Amino acid sequence: MGPDTIMTRKKKSKYKHVVINKKKYYFYTINWIDITGDAGHASADEFSKFECAKMVTQAYLFRKTKKFIWTFSSYDTNDEVFSDRNVMPVGCVLKMTKLAL
Repeated sequence: MGPDTIMTRKKKSKYKHVVINKKKYYFYTINWIDITGDAGHASADEFSKFECAKMVTQAYLFRKTKKFIWTFSSYDTNDEVFSDRNVMPVGCVLKMTKLAL
């Protein structure tokens, strides 16, 4: 190596991820609110205490737009195939945390 040789190294990601078909997908913990339903009878007092479910999803982020978030938890190591998929409105998301290695 001469003085004009520049060594470049790929920067290692400090976040948990997978590479599928040359694309990185990062792993997140997503805290979000989901609707809660009940078909039974309830008093006004019981109904007033009725709340949305506070959910936690741990998954890889497939895609995010201004309106929606797509996630997956399982994938095929030999092909671009995803399983355990969800899509949720961004308005339901309370917090997204990218998991560090």
